[in-house]
Amino acid sequence: MKNYIGYATGRRKTSVARVYMKPGTGKITVNKREFREMFTRLDHKESILSPLKVTNSERKFDFNINVKGGGITGQADAIQLGIARSLVSYNEKFKEILKKYELLTRDPRMTERKKPGQRGARARFQFSKR
Repeated sequence: MKNYIGYATGRRKTSVARVYMKPGTGKITVNKREFREMFTRLDHKESILSPLKVTNSERKFDFNINVKGGGITGQADAIQLGIARSLVSYNEKFKEILKKYELLTRDPRMTERKKPGQRGARARFQFSKR
């Protein structure tokens, strides 16, 4: 693809982010929109930029990201993991820095499935004694 130097996939809950990295000026595009348009909360913006801050790569790369599924927080965390993994695919020396800040850890928590004969995963139907 368009001279990309790094690619990675990040996941969180049901969100999946495909991250393409190329040399540039620090522009981050999410689903063909500027990422600050899509993520308005400050903690989401900070979590997305955190792998770039700890590796001092804020103005060195452009990112083209496709993200789908889940909610805004799950998508932001999926993008964070995808950016961290793409930085490692570009330069293996970033791995120990990102590991130190726990940015390469995939969060395994998923929604528990609904069980048959119950209202939800754990919730039961209302019991009537009489």
